[in-house]
Amino acid sequence: MARIAGVDIPNEKRIATSLTYIFGIGSHRALEICGKADIDPETKTRDLTEEQTRRVMGLIDKDYQVEGTLRTEVSMNVQRLMDIGCYRGLRHRRKLPARGQNTKNNARTRKGPRTRPGAKKK
Repeated sequence: MARIAGVDIPNEKRIATSLTYIFGIGSHRALEICGKADIDPETKTRDLTEEQTRRVMGLIDKDYQVEGTLRTEVSMNVQRLMDIGCYRGLRHRRKLPARGQNTKNNARTRKGPRTRPGAKKK
């Protein structure tokens, strides 16, 4: 397995697909990276040369914010919203949907499983 940006990317997949395993790189950005590094996106990860791998790593380090730094920035943005007390920050604080979704019947992903009366263990 090749290790790029601290992530083991799969050898058996195309390089464009493998790069999407890195947090912060989607399919569009992966194709963009392949184009800048002069690599065919259809190439399997195991078939990359050391030099091509170094080019991809250099491009990602230089041009993109990925993995730990990106996660830190996202969490700091959410924390800032919570600190200033805006509506979105309050929704994050209460663990409710922040983008206007209905919560009467849905939002189970955000709210967690239903708590049923009488379902407690004895």
